[in-house]
Amino acid sequence: MVAKLLGFAAGVLALSSGLVNAHGSHASNPDPADDWATRHMIEEHHIGSFDPLSFFTLHDYDSSGAWTTDEVRKTYGMDDESNDHISEARKQEALNKVFELFDPDTTGVIWREDFEDVIAEGVRLPDLGFGAGHHGDDEYEYEIHHFEKYHGDDATEEELTHPEDIAHFRKHDEEEALLRRIEQLEQIQIVDENIPLKFRRNF
Repeated sequence: MVAKLLGFAAGVLALSSGLVNAHGSHASNPDPADDWATRHMIEEHHIGSFDPLSFFTLHDYDSSGAWTTDEVRKTYGMDDESNDHISEARKQEALNKVFELFDPDTTGVIWREDFEDVIAEGVRLPDLGFGAGHHGDDEYEYEIHHFEKYHGDDATEEELTHPEDIAHFRKHDEEEALLRRIEQLEQIQIVDENIPLKFRRNF
């Protein structure tokens, strides 16, 4: 737990550093159309200026200092429902492309140092056709892609009438109803005599 907290703190500091450096003379702001990582940070995190370390740390979900295949999949949003129509073979092909670029020693993971070195050589994370990389939970994606765009912090419940709002809160209601049903089922007492003999265990 301490390691995860330290990793998170490092990520925040790195992002802060990237944002501060953005005001210096050496910061670059590539066109999002030409740089997938920039597009991802703008659309998914609302961060327009960052450095390679901050990007890597933010997406090093287990704070291990290396990206696994699962972490790259998550960052690119390969397992998001918006990419359900893409075959597993196509996703594996895309993963291989990223690792060919950023895992020069074919270790099976992308180490932070290798990522920074390859980026310094001018290589960029490619746009693999999976969109901006949706990798947050439903709540995060709703907040960042709809609520922040169309509503303010002072929005009332009555104002949340867009189709996206209705679908989002309907899903909440369905999840809460399911949890209540599960809780009700857990309260039901099992009566051994009501279980058919063929389903009873013989002790």
